[in-house]
Amino acid sequence: MTATAVRATSTIPHPRSPERAPRPGVREHEDHGTPATCRAVAYQRVLHQMVRREWRRRGDLAAWAPAGDPERTATLARHADLVGRVLLHHHAVEREAVWPALLRAVPADRTAEVRAALQDWTDRCARIDSMLRDVATAARQWCVTGTAHARDVFAAGCLALADAVDAQTAEEEAVLHPLLGEHLQVGDWAVIARSAHCRLSAREQLLVLGLVLEDASAGDRARLLSGVTPATRLAWRLHGARDYRAAVVRLRGAPPAA
Repeated sequence: MTATAVRATSTIPHPRSPERAPRPGVREHEDHGTPATCRAVAYQRVLHQMVRREWRRRGDLAAWAPAGDPERTATLARHADLVGRVLLHHHAVEREAVWPALLRAVPADRTAEVRAALQDWTDRCARIDSMLRDVATAARQWCVTGTAHARDVFAAGCLALADAVDAQTAEEEAVLHPLLGEHLQVGDWAVIARSAHCRLSAREQLLVLGLVLEDASAGDRARLLSGVTPATRLAWRLHGARDYRAAVVRLRGAPPAA
């Protein structure tokens, strides 16, 4: 079996509900006894974890890369492009589906508070989206010129982006995630998860799955794998994990942590 068995247009894997004690006042899922919308919160959390790690590593790796090595330059640029597309897609899903659903779900007396938090999110993420496009431009320039200056611009852009993503995701997790856990309806999240398709090739989908699984907890790993299609799980078992390890070695010069 080859990676073509995985759908090229696929929903980014999303974890099932983590096992934890529910907060007071949070509606329970009738089957699992966990907050009905913590799938949404868990999805946000593991994706944030991955993009924070990858942008920081991309900047560090680029800073040490030979400026005039076309193969190395292309490897780093391709990976930055993939993580950038995933993050842009994530922001689009939040902007167009997750936050409107949250606004519909919160009580009227909290609407103004939530709107203010979402405006802050919008401002921060608009800046990050602009930085992502700047980094993509810097990557192309490095690929074309192969100069030390172009490499340094790309590396600095990745590290600045990592700082911005660190700050934005920390604020989102502190302010907006508790609201998702408290108010978002499980049916609303199910609709969003089914429709949130990111255009990835089969190879890219398995690479993203590996990136998200890499430093996930055992519980999140199980939930992530249960959240993808059976074909994707089979492809991961047959060759995806092996291919991911090889890709990480090419990218970082060392195998993944686990």
